[in-house]
Amino acid sequence: MKQLEVQIMGQSYLLGCPEGGEQRLLEAVEKVDTAMCKIRDAGKVKARDRIAVLAALNLAFDVADRAPAPPVLQATSFASNDGTVTALRDLGEDVRLAQLMVRLDQALADDGRLI
Repeated sequence: MKQLEVQIMGQSYLLGCPEGGEQRLLEAVEKVDTAMCKIRDAGKVKARDRIAVLAALNLAFDVADRAPAPPVLQATSFASNDGTVTALRDLGEDVRLAQLMVRLDQALADDGRLI
């Protein structure tokens, strides 16, 4: 395994990558560095670890936008003549977005703890 020294937000990291994967790793590092610097430069978040988490969430959200998302299904039970039947229905993109916002709010609930 080859090791590359890279810079992310001005800090050096020694990263391992498989032979032939150097270009992909460097592209990933560039995306992470750009995302983190953009958050830092916005001036609202100062802690490096919080910047990293927000950048990771932004990048993951971008990747999810490019890939088809599996449907979010809701089970609905109702009574029929011969027992209870459960039907599944797709809740759609609005519900996925609302669920993501709830998860982000939970993850960032301790916002005041970091400097």
